[in-house]
Amino acid sequence: MTHVVNDKCINCKYTTCVEVCPVDCFHEGENMLVINPDVCIDCGVCIPDCPVGAIEEERDELSHFIMLARQMSAKWPVITKEKPPLPEAEKFKDEGGKLEKYFSEEPGKGDI
Repeated sequence: MTHVVNDKCINCKYTTCVEVCPVDCFHEGENMLVINPDVCIDCGVCIPDCPVGAIEEERDELSHFIMLARQMSAKWPVITKEKPPLPEAEKFKDEGGKLEKYFSEEPGKGDI
């Protein structure tokens, strides 16, 4: 089992969750984070740290996010340190359907 970052993270990218992860399974894209499903130990400590509810327990309806996470974690750098959210996070935090509208495959900067 793994935990999954859903599209609520897109254009927000709050990173409070990355510092509590004991196995450093978060990867940073340009406008969202993903959890590497092959590294996540299903501990759940990240769930309450996400202010927009973008982290969920794995279930069938989220399988497309798990596939996306597996692909992107192979390309995106690991992030373990909290950074400020994206500048317009408050504007986008309640918007739905962000995957189709805004998702970027570009990597973030990771821990630099």
